[in-house]
Amino acid sequence: MSNIYIQEPPTSGKVLLKTTAGDIDIELWSRECPKACRNFIQLCMEGYYTGTIFHRVVKGFIVQGGDPNGDGTGGESIYGHTFKDEFHSRLRYARRGLVGMANADKDDNGSQFFFTLAATPELQNKNTLFGKVTGDTLYNMLKLEDGLVDHNERPMYPQRILGAEILSNPFDDIVPRKVAKEIKKEKTKKREKGVKNFGLLSFGEEAEEDEEETNQFVQKNAGKAKSMHDVVDDPKLSKDVLRIEDTNIRSDDEDMLEEERRLACVKKEPVDDDDIEERRQRIKDKLQLKTNEAKNVIKTEATKIKEELSDSDEDVLLTQEQEQKNKKRIEEE
Repeated sequence: MSNIYIQEPPTSGKVLLKTTAGDIDIELWSRECPKACRNFIQLCMEGYYTGTIFHRVVKGFIVQGGDPNGDGTGGESIYGHTFKDEFHSRLRYARRGLVGMANADKDDNGSQFFFTLAATPELQNKNTLFGKVTGDTLYNMLKLEDGLVDHNERPMYPQRILGAEILSNPFDDIVPRKVAKEIKKEKTKKREKGVKNFGLLSFGEEAEEDEEETNQFVQKNAGKAKSMHDVVDDPKLSKDVLRIEDTNIRSDDEDMLEEERRLACVKKEPVDDDDIEERRQRIKDKLQLKTNEAKNVIKTEATKIKEELSDSDEDVLLTQEQEQKNKKRIEEE
């Protein structure tokens, strides 16, 4: 292992990468890989990596990040296009803790980079090796490998880059670009002003006068909460209190009166003895009438039954007499 360190050229440039797994110190080989190192330092200065995740974890191989899309499909270099690979005979993927450029093909480098978790000789002369993790921060880098990973090599709970600090910059001529975050801040500031643009749609002179009055009113009464009737002297506005009449709305006193009326209806009134006797007699008469009617019905039904029985008996007697007559005739013959 010591022979490997002796063979590696000295570094020039240092970046502190702040992640959710801890700080990671990265020293750069700026002389051997000037394009890759300049690209990495400037992107860190611009905050390009802030908030991005390590979207790919291959256990025992690499941890990949630097894609603003978070899925390995995005990222761009400071040059506005991809840049060429940079290989050096003294820089070899012989151990863990090395930093390389991720690419899809030859000379296809953008913003994505990776950390090696072990010796990866299969990446030699395929991916630009431009830096290394130093000191005890190597153990923070190895924490990026921890956690569950799905079948697409994507971590279930990915670690995130919180920011970056340039500790040593070998490129004095780097001028950070206007990054997307600053553009968003400017847009939000413009929206907060909330000034109407009458150049888009013409509302006439009245609209412009209303706008001026509104602006003067806002400036004069900023921070004061007042009613519109307190600050506007407009004859069109009524100063009378709005009263709403609703017949369905009833007071508590009205509810009490209604309840007393209901109770009064339920209370018993005094009754004389003569009235009680008259009521009893009426009830008896009604019962007697119903009883008589029932008896009459029973009598009529009984008479009907008797008549039917007598008719049937007569029929039986007639048949018997007829039979006797027939017998006599037969005997005489």
